[in-house]
Amino acid sequence: MSTDIPQSNPQPGMAERAIDAAADVSHTIGEVAGGLRAAVDRLTYAINEARKPGRPLATVAAITREAPLASLFIAFLFGVAVARRR
Repeated sequence: MSTDIPQSNPQPGMAERAIDAAADVSHTIGEVAGGLRAAVDRLTYAINEARKPGRPLATVAAITREAPLASLFIAFLFGVAVARRR
């Protein structure tokens, strides 16, 4: 015969559950922030690569400096074309 008294498994209190939830949220926010940081780094690298001489963004920037009104008109027409598709 055993004389051990069975221990009840108490439920966590509201404060403990709130702390656990806050820790989970903090961990999730950290993961999201890390993912965003990595995405921003990749985008920054891609933009810097595209700005090098002879690349697309460098060409667009040069054309825009030479003929700003024509570039604005083309951008406007492009915006109208995209808006009409939707």
